[in-house]
Amino acid sequence: MIALFAPAYDPPMSDGPDTAGALFEIDGDVAVPSELTRGPWDPGAMHGGPPAALLARAVERCDLGPANFLARLTVELLRPIPLRVLTVSARTLRPGKMVQWIEAILHDGEVEVARAVGLRLRTVEGSLVSVPPLDAFPGPELGTHLDLDPNMLRGVGFWNANEIRMVAGTFGGAGPGGAWIRLTVPLVAGEEASAAQRVLAAADFASGIGNPLDMTVAGAINADLTVAMHRPLTGSWVGIDARAWAQAQGTGMAEAVIHDAVGAVGRSVQSLLVR
Repeated sequence: MIALFAPAYDPPMSDGPDTAGALFEIDGDVAVPSELTRGPWDPGAMHGGPPAALLARAVERCDLGPANFLARLTVELLRPIPLRVLTVSARTLRPGKMVQWIEAILHDGEVEVARAVGLRLRTVEGSLVSVPPLDAFPGPELGTHLDLDPNMLRGVGFWNANEIRMVAGTFGGAGPGGAWIRLTVPLVAGEEASAAQRVLAAADFASGIGNPLDMTVAGAINADLTVAMHRPLTGSWVGIDARAWAQAQGTGMAEAVIHDAVGAVGRSVQSLLVR
């Protein structure tokens, strides 16, 4: 999510990550982030979307077999993920021809900064149990382009790597909201982002689209992200129909139904620390 109340940030002009035309450069298990991965809370730390999508990529590519549809990914954001060179690893937790669990981990040196467990399922062709779409959601052509005030952001960041069109509510304002999000740069240089990677990159915006309270009053930082999908995304636009809750004890939750132009694709849930 983006903190609209964050103080302005003048990014360094020297030896930090550059604004390359991709979120990451990958060489084997080494991932080098660009400034486009920056998040709202710390100028030296990433938004949750890029590492979530990177972990989805690792889960999708690990130990390929007949169970190849990523049906669910749970990402644990263990600590702020720095804009530094990271290593990515993945391994099978439980192999299977029908159901398979994969674990992926991001390290900053020796420190584990994020991990994810993905559930992959085997698909079949022409199932007789499929049902037509049931959920209606205004398409991206009906949305209003979101121009975020650069004076309220930390310079270049993940918001510069996406086109966002609001179809309901106010971004950063209290209450439910709806938006379409399209990643406009590659996740990894030289690669086309997969359907699941696009969904994971967008889903972390849900707590800003359907915010529990106005961002100018308080912040709601998510410590995790779970996305469950019942079919692959069609096209490049990800629809987020989001709402959230906050409690006086300083905790909350955000959830969203995820759409494409055809209908609902799945759902996301985030646990929130409200301050």
